[in-house]
Amino acid sequence: MVILGIETSCDETGVAILKDSLLAANVIASQEDIHAVYGGIVPELASRAHCSRIDRLWQLALQKSRLKPESIQAIGVTSEPGLKGSLLVGVCFAAALAYALNVPLYTVNHLHAHLAASFLHPQLSFPCLGLVVSGGHTSFFFLPDKIHLRLIGQTLDDACGETFDKVARMLNLTYPGGPEIEKLAKTGDPFRYHFPRALLSSNSLNFSFSGLKTALLYHIKKYGQKDLPDICASFQKTVGDILVEKIRRALVRFPVKSFLFGGGVIRNRYLAGRITRFLKKEGVKPFVPPASLCLDNGAMVAILTAALIESGVKSSSDKITVVPTKQ
Repeated sequence: MVILGIETSCDETGVAILKDSLLAANVIASQEDIHAVYGGIVPELASRAHCSRIDRLWQLALQKSRLKPESIQAIGVTSEPGLKGSLLVGVCFAAALAYALNVPLYTVNHLHAHLAASFLHPQLSFPCLGLVVSGGHTSFFFLPDKIHLRLIGQTLDDACGETFDKVARMLNLTYPGGPEIEKLAKTGDPFRYHFPRALLSSNSLNFSFSGLKTALLYHIKKYGQKDLPDICASFQKTVGDILVEKIRRALVRFPVKSFLFGGGVIRNRYLAGRITRFLKKEGVKPFVPPASLCLDNGAMVAILTAALIESGVKSSSDKITVVPTKQ
C-alpha cells in the first residue's frame, strides 16, 4: 500500500511516502533561518512558510519516490496538537489532495506519530512505554498496541526542549539552543554546579522544568556567564537526572521490555546515551529513531496512518478537525 504522510504542526514542513512498509521518500523543510532572529517560533511566519513550501515538497516527494499522484492510496496528516495556523495549512492541503485523488484521509496525533517512527522495527514488542521529548512537549505514554496510547505523564509547565531554548537565550547562545548547549557541555564539568531537580511527588510521572529554568536565571544573575561549559554540562546533567528518574518510576508501574522515544531533544547524544544505558541495565530495549525521524517529519505520520489502516480504523474524511496546543 502507498501512503502519503504530511506534517505541519509547528515549524517543519514534512512530506513522506510509505510504500509497502518502506520509506520511498521523506523530505523536510526547516524554518530555523526564519525564526532564529527572534529567538523562537513566530506562529504567523511559520504558517506562511508552510503555505509557500508544502506543494513543492509534495512534488519533490513524488520525484524521489518515482511514483505518480494516482499511486497514492491513502493520506495521513497531523491535526493535533500544534500551532493552529500551521496545522490548518497541512490539513487543508491534505484534504484537498485526498478529494482530488479520491482516497481516504486520516488525521493523526502529532505525539503519537513521534512514537510511531519506530513501529517498523522488527524487534519491537508490545506492550511498551513511550516518551516524547521535544520543543513543545514532554509526554509519557503506555502503549498496549500500536494505536491505543494512554497518557501517563506530561510536563506541568515548560517542555524539555523549550527549557533548553530558554536557557540558551539567557546564556546569549544562538537559536535553536539545544545543540549549542550540548556542544558547550562536551568540554564542561557536569558536577560543577548543582541545580534543582523537580521530581514532584514520589510516584508522579509528570515533569516540571520551570524551577530549573529559574534556577539558571538566578545563577546567571549572581555569577554571570563565566565557566559557560560547566554551566551547560551541569544543566544538561540535571535534565538527564530528571528523565532517568521518571523512566525508572514508569518501569516500576509498567514492567515492559520495549521503550520508544520521539522528538527533537532525543537527538542530544548525552541524554540519549544516559537513557539507553539505563534501560539496557534494566533489561529493556530502547528504540531511538534515526535523527531524520526525530524532528517533525511526514514519515512518522505515514507510519502511524499505516497502523491505523491495518487495525481497521475508519478514515477521517467525513469529519476533519484541528486541535491546536492549549496555551
